Amino acid sequence: MSLGFGLMLAFQVVLAVFLVVIILLQQGKGATAGASFGAGASSTVFGSRGSASFLSRTTSIAATLFLLNSMALAYFYGHAGEESSVLDENLTGSGVAEEQMNENTEGLPNDVPSFQD
Repeated sequence: MSLGFGLMLAFQVVLAVFLVVIILLQQGKGATAGASFGAGASSTVFGSRGSASFLSRTTSIAATLFLLNSMALAYFYGHAGEESSVLDENLTGSGVAEEQMNENTEGLPNDVPSFQD
């Protein structure tokens, strides 16, 4: 794992905890005691809160950063192992598997398939 990937992963964890805290700090639409008994200002055009508050704007910015960081982490994690695969390393190995295959197939009948190139 590279240093950049580790830093992005740590940033992702910090963003997740920050989002949880920010979301839990916000009040719901009917969070006042008067609203539960019908005294809320529900007939206004934009609701009782008006335009977006500081917490809701902070939440949307943090959620956008979380989404972009998640997509970047997925991209970098998916392309991390592209240099070589286990199958390529095994086929270009030291030839020990071929020697063992030759030793194990010496006494077998001819109808057993051979996996040699």
